[in-house]
Amino acid sequence: MAQLLFYENVAPVSPQRHGDLSIDRADFGFAANVNSVPLMAVEMTAASSEYTIVFAGNEDAVAPVVILGIEGTKNQYVDEDGSWAADYIPAFVRRYPFVFSEKDNTYTLCVDESWDGCNKEGKGQRLFDDKGERTEYLSRMLKFLEESQAHFMRTQAYCKRLQELELLEPMKADFTLPGGEKKSIGGFFAVSREKLKNLPPEKLAELAKSDELELTYIHLLSMNNFRRVLERTAKAAAPAAPAEDSADTSAAAE
Repeated sequence: MAQLLFYENVAPVSPQRHGDLSIDRADFGFAANVNSVPLMAVEMTAASSEYTIVFAGNEDAVAPVVILGIEGTKNQYVDEDGSWAADYIPAFVRRYPFVFSEKDNTYTLCVDESWDGCNKEGKGQRLFDDKGERTEYLSRMLKFLEESQAHFMRTQAYCKRLQELELLEPMKADFTLPGGEKKSIGGFFAVSREKLKNLPPEKLAELAKSDELELTYIHLLSMNNFRRVLERTAKAAAPAAPAEDSADTSAAAE
């Protein structure tokens, strides 16, 4: 999964460059072609009621993500009209078109200038007023990203703990589409229930004290939501077919 996903042409926000720029988020069409987005640990409780939460990355680092589709370029949670078809919207999506760039531990607020919602016609929310000062909207978004960055650091620490305890295993899910086509989705990691059960008592106590054990069980419980994205996929592929009869699923650690 690409780190910036739907970001294409980011530039540092400044009154000189963006003094007349406005942001008009009419819909979430910009996220229609991704099948997962990053999630912060603080979001896991809210997201677990609707999404499957897994981990993406490699041996060096992983991060929690929500599965939005079973194919690489289709988000089943963005409807044809661009609306988001779930109650909870991940912060990674809500922050767009803004993002922090980092260099030498210094963070700079940037905006994706290539997005259609960025305009100079005054549609939506301006970034700067006529005096070149930040608008309330820009200040609010800056605070949102600052808070998100702090939560991101907390999330990194949690994921590092999972790796140190060797709790993550590759995850694979096999399913059948309405027409009988068999497919698989992989490239993600999930916590092994068996390894979690076999942790030494002192390690479990450490996880419980840091609330990381709760996060881990939230992740495991969210795996039951995988059928939701399959039902959405089945409905999109065969609108006339009952979604509950259209997919046969199984998920297991390889």
